[in-house]
Amino acid sequence: MEGGRGGKRWRFATPNLAVAAAGERSIQRYLLQLHACLDEHGPRPVILLSHGDPSSSACFRTAPEAEEAVAAAVRSGDYNGYTSPATSLPARRAVAEYLSCDLPYKLCTDDIFLTSGCTQAIEIVMSVFGQPGANILLPKPGYPKHEAHAVFHRMEVRLYDLVPERGWEIDVEAVKALADENTVAIVITNPNNPCGNVYTYEHLSKIADTASKLRLLVIADEVYGHLVYGCTPFVPMGVFGETVPVLTLGAISKRWVVPGWRFGWIAICDPKGILKETKVVDSLRSFQNLITDPATFIQGAIPHIMKNTNDEFFRKTVELLKETSEICYGEIKEIKCITCPHKPEGSFFMMVKLDISQLLDICDDIDFCSKLVKEESVVLLPGRALGMENWLRITFALDPPRLKQGLERVKSFCRRHQSHANQCQI
Repeated sequence: MEGGRGGKRWRFATPNLAVAAAGERSIQRYLLQLHACLDEHGPRPVILLSHGDPSSSACFRTAPEAEEAVAAAVRSGDYNGYTSPATSLPARRAVAEYLSCDLPYKLCTDDIFLTSGCTQAIEIVMSVFGQPGANILLPKPGYPKHEAHAVFHRMEVRLYDLVPERGWEIDVEAVKALADENTVAIVITNPNNPCGNVYTYEHLSKIADTASKLRLLVIADEVYGHLVYGCTPFVPMGVFGETVPVLTLGAISKRWVVPGWRFGWIAICDPKGILKETKVVDSLRSFQNLITDPATFIQGAIPHIMKNTNDEFFRKTVELLKETSEICYGEIKEIKCITCPHKPEGSFFMMVKLDISQLLDICDDIDFCSKLVKEESVVLLPGRALGMENWLRITFALDPPRLKQGLERVKSFCRRHQSHANQCQI
């Protein structure tokens, strides 16, 4: 490869192919392309139905107790330095107590690793298990950062299907068929992003039994834990820790509506001590020595945040999500070319199927989203970003009037682009 003047070859001129491969899995790549289609000077405000950050809506503001805890930590002057046992130990203890409330056993501080959000938790576990020859089972559709970090660490990714006709349940038989002696773990996301489903106790029990028989670790992404508003209650995968070792990934970002605070965790839900015996815990601890910790003032605030947040705040958040999910589901039912196979019960999202055959001059989901941005200033995430061509992911975590306005624009767009045969049916 030539580079620079005079045809001289620079020694750094070979790109890192693992970085390029991982970047291809990024949601941001698709969102940047869509935002480039926006008319910044258009007559109407942009409505983002593409990513889950409800903090932009005043109705989803975090709990006052959380804000006060952070302000008090900053004002104290005790959290301006580097992380130390004095800051991390109380935070780890608070997380252990918080998670233990939903488990049949107690976690201790040594079971908790603090991370800068759930994204760093994903990065850590994929780094620890990523090695040549290993493979990992990931859901399709799923959250792309799981796959991106697995690919970056040169793991083989094997995708198992979530079945829309069965409420996006995991295809257990596919999991059994995909696993072999080089499979290290299966990742599950519950409540689910992007599908909005919540797994029942019985289904999770079946997954735990299957993983145990296959001798696999379960990595449970539960960043949307407790954000459920349907008939199915949230059950942490750690409940089945006696059956199979579980690494639980979580954060305060979603339940407290503070994604910018960047505080998350990895919890070892393994009462039999299998992960300690196999040195996985040692590997996690070693890798943590290579990375940055969450901000110290957030660590200082965490014990107060988790202890003092009023249950009324959580109740109102869930009620609002139930309202907005109902709005979204109802509006989508009125658009003939878009169908939702399963009414959302948790998280901020729903996956919907796009019927291209009913639309004129739209060739696929990316074309649909690109033209929607240009014509209506509404951003949706194309299913291609999640490995699902001609599907869309819609978030409903924003204030109801703006959500309704955005969905009305989607309806208007579909009406303009529908084929003549379907014009009277939309």
